[in-house]
Formats: sequence, structure tokens, C-alpha cells
Amino acid sequence: MNNFDKSGKSGAVVLNCMPENIAKELWQYDAAAKKRIAVLFGGCSPEYGVSLQSAHAVISNMNRQKYIPVPIGITRQGEWLLFLGDLREIIADTWQQSELCVPVAVSPDRGEHALLCYRDKSIDRIFVDAAFPVLHGQNGEDGTVQGLFELAGIPIIGCGVLASALCMDKARAHSLVKAAGIAVPRSYVLGQNTDVQTAFSWAEELAYPVFVKPVKAGSSFGITKVMRRDALPDAIARAFEYDDAVIIEENIEGFEVGCAIIGNDVLTIGEVDEIELADGFFDFTEKYSLQTSAIHVPARLNRQQREKIRLVAQKIYRALACRGFARVDMFLTPSGEIVFNEVNTIPGFTPHSRFPKMLQAVGIPFERMLEILIEQAVRA
Repeated sequence: MNNFDKSGKSGAVVLNCMPENIAKELWQYDAAAKKRIAVLFGGCSPEYGVSLQSAHAVISNMNRQKYIPVPIGITRQGEWLLFLGDLREIIADTWQQSELCVPVAVSPDRGEHALLCYRDKSIDRIFVDAAFPVLHGQNGEDGTVQGLFELAGIPIIGCGVLASALCMDKARAHSLVKAAGIAVPRSYVLGQNTDVQTAFSWAEELAYPVFVKPVKAGSSFGITKVMRRDALPDAIARAFEYDDAVIIEENIEGFEVGCAIIGNDVLTIGEVDEIELADGFFDFTEKYSLQTSAIHVPARLNRQQREKIRLVAQKIYRALACRGFARVDMFLTPSGEIVFNEVNTIPGFTPHSRFPKMLQAVGIPFERMLEILIEQAVRA
């Protein structure tokens, strides 16, 4: 068994589980000078592909003078692999076929702060300073992975278990935000045993069009804007493909605005953005292609309106116990009312993602953003 010296005083380190050239490139350094950041990507989620793009951007923009990224890929089947190949293989989704993949797990020993790297009959311990889950949606953004690292005593970059679970659950997030005095859409939650007549009654009470969504899902998967009664059953069935509970939600007139927030006690707020839609809603295709929509940063609002949105976003962030970073999404109605939509605790980091662009608009470039996120997690 080979133990990694996490004291940072032993000089060069070579791990037997890694090819020698990779070991030299990543691990021969004064360990006290650089922090090792486990970057998790992929995962058992419909948003697997988006995670690959986000993680590629995170790893590519990490300051190599300060940090050593330790890429941990999770296959669609749930296998964890230390990936030491070409980063382009992550984008191409060929990374798991590489010979430079080694099975890896998180050590449950809180005193180790380590990953267990398996090869043949040996185990190497790779000390890490923090874990950065770049895992969108279920099994990554919902508190499950966060709980694993919290049990292991490894600092998490981003929200912890409670905030992650709450923000992933649209119904419970709305309840808490409403209790904080912020407007939320009217809605009803359907279980798998809810009869269709009840669903019809609720939709009619809310008035068409309504939105039908999985209670716990991201990136607009399973979401349908239902314009009329006869389309409701299919929309509900589609939402149930992604979760065991479905929410029917009223349509809010106006447009969507968002706010990027980073921080724990002291918050840094990005510029407010605005989603301009030609038609429909901001579904998965529009989020990642912008075929008929546009995102304006800053939002086409006056300074007073943008500041009001920023203040409401901070209140939502704190009401849901967020830490590290998150993107708060809201609606702005024609009358000027701000209505909560959702909080994304691991927003996209792709080239056209909203979160980094909102921070860039207040003078925080991508690389600096990553430094802030990492350092606040390590210091906490």
C-alpha cells in the first residue's frame, strides 16, 4: 500500500497507479505550494453531457501555478475513474475509453482527506484539498455527492447537503422562499397516485397555460408548457420520466432574470442578466444553443430595477442556506414584481453559460472566479 504524504514537505511525489509521465506532470512539485482540487464530471444524470463541457472549462481555466486539478470522471453507469488523459477526450466523451483511467473512490476516513486509487492489487492515497462537483442535475446537484465528501471531511466547493437538496426540490424551495416574504408561482404537486381529474382541476384553477415539471430535475428536462387541457396528461407522463413527483405551476407573465452569487457570509453579486425569448420558454435546446433566444448582460433594465433584483436574489440565497456559489433565477412581471423561479446550485460553466458571464460583467474573469470559489472552500 502506497501512502501519499499529505504534509506537503516531502518534495516530489510519484504515485505508482499513474503512468510515469503523467505522474511527473501533475505530481512532482512542492506539495505545500499548490492545492489539489478533485474535479468531478459526468455522472448518472440526464445532464451528463453538459457536465463534460462545464468540467472541461473548469479544468482548462484553473490556475496551474496555484492548483493541480485531479479529474474524476463518473460514467453513466456510475463507475468512478481517475482520468489522466487529454482534456479533449472529456469533450468528445471518449475519456472513459482511455488507458489513462484508474478506478478511484473517496476514503471515508476523515483524517485522510484522500481519494483511494486502485490498480492491480495496490491502493494509492491521493490527498486532495477540496472537491469541486461539476455534476449537473440528479446524483450530483441534489446533495448526494456533497454528503459523501462531507462525511469524508473533504471541503466542498459550492453548496452543501442541505442547500443542494432544498434547491433541487422545487416545491420545498418555493415554500421556504415564500416564507421569507418573496413571491412564488402558485402550484400543486402530483404524486404518482394522483388521479388525472385532480390534475385537470388544479390546472384549470391555475389557468392555462401552465408549466408541468419534475419536482427534482434540472436543465428543463421533462418540462412542458401546456397550452390546453388535452395536452396535460402527456406532459405529466413526460415529467414522471425524470422524477417520482411532478409540479403543476402557473405561468408568470414577464421575462426571466438571473443573478450569480458567490460567497458565504460576505457575498459577491454578479450583474443581472435577462433572457429574451422569441417564443415558448427557455428549454434545454435554447439554454445550450440560443437558436431563437438571447441573453442580455446586463439586463435591459435601469440601475434601480437591477439593484432590487440583486437584493431579492441575496435574500433567496440566504433563505435556502446556500454557500459557495449559486445562480438565482427569477421572473420580472410587467408590473415590476419579482417572482422566484429556482436556484441552480451548480450552474453551467460552458462557454455560453450565464453564471460566469454575469461575474465577468462585474470584473471577475473565469480564472479569477475559480480562484475565489476554491479559496473560500479551503478556508471555511
